[in-house]
Amino acid sequence: MEDRLVTNDVTVEDQFEKNIRPQYLNEYIGQSEVKENLDVFIKAAKMREEPLDHVLLYGAPGLGKTTLAYIIANELGSDIRTCSGPAIEKSGDLAAILSSLEPGDVLFIDEIHRIPRYIEEILYSAMEDFTLDIVVGSDASSRNIRIDLPPFTLIGATTRAGDLTGPLRDRFGIVTKLNYYTIEELTDIVKRTSRVLESPIDDKAAIELAKRSRGTPRIANRLFKRVRDYALVMGDGLIDLKITKVSLDKLKVDALGLDETDYNLLKSIIEKFNGGPVGIDAIASSIGEEQTTIEDVYEPYLLQNGFLKRTNRGRVVTKKAYDHFEMEYQDKMF
Repeated sequence: MEDRLVTNDVTVEDQFEKNIRPQYLNEYIGQSEVKENLDVFIKAAKMREEPLDHVLLYGAPGLGKTTLAYIIANELGSDIRTCSGPAIEKSGDLAAILSSLEPGDVLFIDEIHRIPRYIEEILYSAMEDFTLDIVVGSDASSRNIRIDLPPFTLIGATTRAGDLTGPLRDRFGIVTKLNYYTIEELTDIVKRTSRVLESPIDDKAAIELAKRSRGTPRIANRLFKRVRDYALVMGDGLIDLKITKVSLDKLKVDALGLDETDYNLLKSIIEKFNGGPVGIDAIASSIGEEQTTIEDVYEPYLLQNGFLKRTNRGRVVTKKAYDHFEMEYQDKMF
């Protein structure tokens, strides 16, 4: 775990993300309704000279929650401080973060659903009244200290909105869900990344890469980096359709974006559990992955695209998955 709870510094990997990350709403590709609404809310807050209401962004990993948080700060003309929910372990950690804010600052908390409950309760008054109530000492010598905070905007990001408590969720004035991107939107994102990194890609290659990116910009950009490597070593640096297909096949990313873990997950249910239904614990044990990783990273895309379905008895592989693997499908009654 990093020593810093709040930081504006960036690592080498962060620097890549920063280089390709859009800075303002008009540069952000996709999520049209989200952008339109945020544009109105931000302009209204600036016209009233008030802090923007607290914002909750939720959706699958890699859809742009962090990028949107930085864009909101830029649009407001504010500084942004960032931290992660699991890094806030004590009330003093939260107090240090909040007391360092300046008027109008944006505080971005990633994985906000993982903040401990007793710390979450301290956050309530900070969000509602811009005050911080902390109990100092213990037993008979304990006393309550109230600290006034400058007006600020909290942006929380989570892949699990359902894990947030009702009282915390209710304190966000703006609640926004990010959806998977279309192939057209991802194609535009790939082309933009190509221009920013000065790595040329032709239209057919951009479309092919978009099709295999699981509707997720982060995956599209990650695959672009790897295809760029193959194009540089095996070709002349131009990313064309042939080099894209060859490199993605070597990376075991198929035409629909399914990777090796997806294959292991679906085939494990088919071969070890007769297609399901089977519980998530059994699936995790059978393929050696964490349950939360399956639920947050892999399962949403498989559910969205009809390869997997949930029943009251567990997960079931669908006929579409059998057809994709060219396996015989046997319909079952549960």
